[in-house]
Amino acid sequence: MADPEAVTEDLDALIDDLDYLPGHFHLEMQLNFEPRSPASLRARDLKLQRDVLRQELELAAAPQRSAVRHLLGTFAFYLEELEEARERFLEVAREDPGNLNAWANLTHVYGRLGQEEEEEACAGRLAGFMGLATDSEADGNPQLRAARCLAEQGYAHGFDVGCASLEERARVLAAGITLYDKALSYGQLIPMEEKRGWYFTMATFCIRLDGIFLELGSEEQKRLPAFNRTLALLQQVLKSSDPHHRALAWCYLGMLLERKNTFSTTPMGVHDCGYSGTEPLDCFGKAIEIGKDQPPILNRLAKIFHFLGKQDMAIGTCNMALDVLRDPELNWQAYCTRAKIHIRAYLHDLERVKMGFGGMPDRKHLACAKEDLEEVVKVCPGLKTYLDIGQVPAEVILLQALPRST
Repeated sequence: MADPEAVTEDLDALIDDLDYLPGHFHLEMQLNFEPRSPASLRARDLKLQRDVLRQELELAAAPQRSAVRHLLGTFAFYLEELEEARERFLEVAREDPGNLNAWANLTHVYGRLGQEEEEEACAGRLAGFMGLATDSEADGNPQLRAARCLAEQGYAHGFDVGCASLEERARVLAAGITLYDKALSYGQLIPMEEKRGWYFTMATFCIRLDGIFLELGSEEQKRLPAFNRTLALLQQVLKSSDPHHRALAWCYLGMLLERKNTFSTTPMGVHDCGYSGTEPLDCFGKAIEIGKDQPPILNRLAKIFHFLGKQDMAIGTCNMALDVLRDPELNWQAYCTRAKIHIRAYLHDLERVKMGFGGMPDRKHLACAKEDLEEVVKVCPGLKTYLDIGQVPAEVILLQALPRST
């Protein structure tokens, strides 16, 4: 019988030689490091990210759902909801028995729960699927398993919690892109539509990274490689059969074409990808056209337009979503986004009053925001919604305390 210590040493040596390591709990993300913020603030941030992920799960294409569920399980683990974490990882393992991250994450959870037999069983399954066990009978292509494992880990880097600076966020996003690149090197046999889903996430990371570089005032030469690559990635995503990816790709393309003016000369990627004569507004219009009958897509576009400061476009997109689906229980996001737009418009005008410019803000914005939020409260009375409603009368009181313009 083999010496257990020798077997352990052999396994450790094999792991050291691996090009990748499954699981989410070893990734170099702030999520896995010692928290810098108080426990209550960290829990709040985790819950907010979890809410975002639950919405992502509703929109995610089938191949990407495992990546979302892994993160939901990871957040549950750090929120001390160990049973919920276990169920999330088991859900992935049931749907995809060869999912490497599922068995690695389950091994970690069972270790925390003190269930040694289950921990060892999951570790054994993981070793078998990775080809580390001598009696492995795993079916399927190990290269594909490795590629999907790495892509799921790359996806996680877009939802890190606890980054203290823009530089840290940039590092995490860059690490996510690197994992996707490694996944692509393993995944020559990955179906093209699934790859386009990876390209979409990579493009999203690159756009966020470029935004950070802009905010940090980075030199053009530092921005150009990622900017040009993002254009090429979006060119591939536009061929996708997924309308959600296609619509957002057109929207992202419009964002990039607006940013080309932040360079001293037009980046070569614009010419190489054939976008020299393309106007950003046309891109936004195509995005809306693709999603015109699909409220989830319209709601996502409205949030992006709101973030970009295109409030008229955002309001119009929210209205389109509500024309298709007015039920606040099924389309509460449209009501919430429209309310945020009205509140921002009111606060913008309020700031101008405080600086001595312009007349009194239009209280119609407050009335519209309150009306929308009250619709949402009827069906999902969450604390955040109540806080938003509470903000409306507070701003009225603040306004009344200001000296009136002459």
